Amino acid sequence: MSRLFAVFVVFVTSLLIAGAAQAEVRVLTSIKPLQLIAAAVQDGVAVPEVLLPPGASPHNYALRPSDVRRVQSVDLLYWIGPDMEGFLPRVLKGRNLPTVAVQELPGLKLRHFAEDNHSHGEEADDHDHDHRPGSLDAHLWLSPVNARVIAARMAADLSAADPANAERYQSNLQAFNGRLDALDLRLKARLAGIAGKPYFVFHEAFDYFEDAYGLKHTGVFSVAAEVQPGAQHVAAMRTRLQEVGKTCVFSEPPLRPRLAETLVAGLPVKLAELDALGGYTPATGQGYEQLLEKLGNDLAGCLESL
Repeated sequence: MSRLFAVFVVFVTSLLIAGAAQAEVRVLTSIKPLQLIAAAVQDGVAVPEVLLPPGASPHNYALRPSDVRRVQSVDLLYWIGPDMEGFLPRVLKGRNLPTVAVQELPGLKLRHFAEDNHSHGEEADDHDHDHRPGSLDAHLWLSPVNARVIAARMAADLSAADPANAERYQSNLQAFNGRLDALDLRLKARLAGIAGKPYFVFHEAFDYFEDAYGLKHTGVFSVAAEVQPGAQHVAAMRTRLQEVGKTCVFSEPPLRPRLAETLVAGLPVKLAELDALGGYTPATGQGYEQLLEKLGNDLAGCLESL
């Protein structure tokens, strides 16, 4: 009996050791787009977590106690950086595990807001985050080139933290890059017909995507969500729309600016949405591609319907 017991103990111990060796690496990202990139790398191994719920703003999110505990406990944490998630630096000071601000990764193609971003009478949305000329445009995930850099870093980190699955992470990375090649061709074909067509946005969040596919918004109607602009300002924006004629004005879900309907009333202008955060995109292995493809389809769909 004692010998059988000893064999049983050895067997159970070996199972525990094997289980520990294969323990799942917990990955937490600040925003959904980073979760979608991580999901491509972890496909078939684990599902990464995301901090912000759908519809939450990454610029001024209020962390709950449970959020703080997750931030402190996960194995790997990825965020854009202080130019995007202004609520995170204070909490990250208490974290001792690996943390990556992806805006600092070498190899990224970064953009900065230009001097003429607000040259058409728009109000700067300083209530939200910094769009001052020269400041970093932190919506960097909308560049497929940057997504490749981020995915490569995630694959390297996961391979080091979980050597048993390193081959899978590297294989997933190669597959991700291959899918981005195919997506790039589809988007170029889809968007070629709308190059040069005028459109407006309520939030200057899409410059990386536009740069990748030869597009450019005509103007930005940036207004504070909690402030109703004055009649003079609304009139100036309507004048811009009248000058352009048939066009689209894009806001971001889940909330459409309160002045949107007033702004376009009686004009040949369509209101539509572009979702830079992919808030409701499933965190699957191909979620990132779905985010970009939907962005392209929504943009082209509105402009083609004019």
